[in-house]
Amino acid sequence: MSKKKPVSFVPFANEADVIGIGDLMLDRLDRITISGDVDLTADVPGLEHARRLHAVLGEIVAALEARQLPAQLPPPEVKTIDNPFA
Repeated sequence: MSKKKPVSFVPFANEADVIGIGDLMLDRLDRITISGDVDLTADVPGLEHARRLHAVLGEIVAALEARQLPAQLPPPEVKTIDNPFA
């Protein structure tokens, strides 16, 4: 069985960092957005997905525990732009 090198993902460090686990995506800078889905199947690929998800969530918890956290972040700024194709 070949081991794939994990994609670098440092929680809260870079807006461009995105990690994919199955069709699940984790990204963002001031908050981690988790979107999509992943099937944690009872087979080797499911175990690999579960291990990677567990590792990434552990990294996120460690990064949060190492910070001085505010009571709550303000909601993300939402911008509306004109449709460039209209």
